[in-house]
Amino acid sequence: MAKLYFSYAAMNAGKSTLLLQAAYNYEERGMTALLFTSSLYATNGQGEIASRIGVSAPAQVYDASTNLFSVIQRRSRRGRIDCVMVDEAQFLSSAQVWQLARVADRLDIPVMCFGLRTDFQGRLFEGSAELLAIADSLREIRTICHCGSKATMVVRRDKTGRALVSGRQVGIEKDMYVSLCRKHWMEETRRAASRTSAPPPEGSTPSKPSIASSKRARKSVGVTAGRG
Repeated sequence: MAKLYFSYAAMNAGKSTLLLQAAYNYEERGMTALLFTSSLYATNGQGEIASRIGVSAPAQVYDASTNLFSVIQRRSRRGRIDCVMVDEAQFLSSAQVWQLARVADRLDIPVMCFGLRTDFQGRLFEGSAELLAIADSLREIRTICHCGSKATMVVRRDKTGRALVSGRQVGIEKDMYVSLCRKHWMEETRRAASRTSAPPPEGSTPSKPSIASSKRARKSVGVTAGRG
């Protein structure tokens, strides 16, 4: 039975490079890999998956309206598909993740998704959240912070190099993203929040529960334990 795979990482960890290497391995063996990428990265309607080391390959594009199961099913009727590979999978909708799961389950075609786990505010992308929930196999692709620790977070910086703590989740133009460990991400976002008087991203400043909420939580735990 085919599986749904999700390989995730922070920025510049080599996700696209790994996807392209996997696609090449299929091609080298005379097999067909169907590649997809987000329409956010399309040029004149044409999709391309490109790595930082200069390797690239054409890809079909998907947007919020694309039914990936239908597209892949129609394509499979014209010829064998040995694997489906999706770059920038964080931009998938929850429904599209389930469509890819049906590709694996009903069409028996393995699906490999590559993408970010969280955005610059430390929140899960919709597609990533659904993939983390239902993928058959999860793989973390590791990269490092400037301190040498594993980078798990992404900070967005403006053109002057200052960290941003607010703005739309998806920003692909004129924004610079840097991968950091959680410690240095929290330090940068706290400084940015204090500079702009904006609330820091969730998680960068610990919040203290109110006495009332603490009492409600204890009461809820007691009721749950009693039912057990």
